[in-house]
Amino acid sequence: MATGVVRSFGVGALAARAALAWIRRDQRAATLDRTNYRGRTVTLAGGPALAAGATIGAALGAPGAAVTAATITAGATAAAVGFYDDMVGHRPEQKAKGFAGHLGALREGRVTSGFVKIAGVGAAGLAASALLARDPAGKGRGMVNVLLGAGVIAGTANLVNLLDLRPGRALKAGALIGAPLALGRRGGVAAGTLGAGAALLPADLGEDIMLGDAGANALGALLGVALAARTGLAGRALALTVLAGLTAASEKVSFTKVIQDTPWLRRLDELGRRDG
Repeated sequence: MATGVVRSFGVGALAARAALAWIRRDQRAATLDRTNYRGRTVTLAGGPALAAGATIGAALGAPGAAVTAATITAGATAAAVGFYDDMVGHRPEQKAKGFAGHLGALREGRVTSGFVKIAGVGAAGLAASALLARDPAGKGRGMVNVLLGAGVIAGTANLVNLLDLRPGRALKAGALIGAPLALGRRGGVAAGTLGAGAALLPADLGEDIMLGDAGANALGALLGVALAARTGLAGRALALTVLAGLTAASEKVSFTKVIQDTPWLRRLDELGRRDG
């Protein structure tokens, strides 16, 4: 593994841990407490901590100014709109299920925090993909490539967020997506993202923190940038097809049920998680 990739991984890990400690010391940290699926009190501090560490690590490992700008745009924006949804999305008037539910609320004249998040992540994906088109060593030039790249970035952010329903699940999925992207000289974006995730995985598995939309969306968006930065028309089209298929399936099928009903997926999902 190249020295720059290792450095990005390390910086991402250190920045995430430092950010988590800083956030938890803040006098307003109690407002981040939430109840998880088992009734335990956990903190959403993991989300902004992951987003900060991953964005810093990924930006450090980016190969050039264009990819650096794309990384910061995607990571910061996805985290911001995700955090907004984390803060207000639990209110009764904000309730809506899935993409169709948020669109239905919009037709009724209600702008939900979930719709703000969807629009923000989509805009971040488009802006980041347009920035990637300026990368001299990239393959993403042209309007079609930019639109496909935007779909990959936003789609990956959404997919990782959909998986963030159990401790450690989103980070494990992120590791599976990001590991191949961290190889080689252009692997710094993925490596910085994975470093932040690795640093916070024990706390996530231990139900001490949760990622929330801020963390999951930022994680996915940064991995989407890493993927889009290394692919051209065919690769982006294939990735977007897979992402669109999984997103459509999520509207009809529970990913948690599929994982529970598939022995090897269930064992992977439960690996490292606290008992009782």
